Amino acid sequence: MSEASHERTPGPLFIIGGHEDRDPDGRRTILAAIAKRLGGGKLVIATIASHSRTGYFDDYRAAFEGLHRGELVELYLDQRSDADSPATLDLVEGASGIFFTGGNQTRLVSMVAGTALGAWLARLHEEGGLIAGTSAGASAMSATMLVSGDSDDSGRRGAVAMAPGLGLMEDTIIDQHFAQRGRIGRLVAALAAAPGSLGLGLDEDTAAVVEDGKLSVIGSGAAYLLDPAGVSFSDVSEVRTGAPITVHDLCAHVLGTGAEFDLATRKPLAVSDEDARHG
Repeated sequence: MSEASHERTPGPLFIIGGHEDRDPDGRRTILAAIAKRLGGGKLVIATIASHSRTGYFDDYRAAFEGLHRGELVELYLDQRSDADSPATLDLVEGASGIFFTGGNQTRLVSMVAGTALGAWLARLHEEGGLIAGTSAGASAMSATMLVSGDSDDSGRRGAVAMAPGLGLMEDTIIDQHFAQRGRIGRLVAALAAAPGSLGLGLDEDTAAVVEDGKLSVIGSGAAYLLDPAGVSFSDVSEVRTGAPITVHDLCAHVLGTGAEFDLATRKPLAVSDEDARHG
């Protein structure tokens, strides 16, 4: 076989800012887009980020009612060793996609990374499967994951904690509930500490769909792309811990529904008149 015959295109990432519309009487724009991409394939609802079985699966089963005609199964891990168990791998076998619900991103990553389930997740992505995550499930997709930090505050030295994530989005730090919880300051602080990364902030009921090197926005809010590549000055290494930092020439893009962004060039793509801007 030729080398080209072995090439695969990674599957789409649906990175959701939390509180996506799940009302059976609502538009459910993001969930409908996920269901359409799955085309009836099996979807794993991974409630791993929650510290207990809290009914997330029942909520999502109801939310996907009438949208997804394929099988829905719940994946929860009581302990890390469950991620290596044959029962877990049997459960996810044949899935076309996985949806990580909200909770605590540290719990999610500590349960999955470096396990047989983590290896399966990487294969799913590499072989074209769909991976979605909302709230904590969104933050966990980063290679470098934003774990915690003060909302409604300016960017301050030492104000954020970061850790390795699942590594599905390289060179990107993701934050969620962005405008609703005033999180621009903590994303700026994270980027000041990791200036090679791109910052992605997502409003609630908003998703960044990443595929083929491009990011597309769907939902009722906005995505915020903060690019520190051109930063000419930062005093993050000089000021005392807890003090506000100064950053010059940080580039910001705000993208509404229908807008697109080239991740390789870090430039927004032109929006045509035909694009649906009010979905």
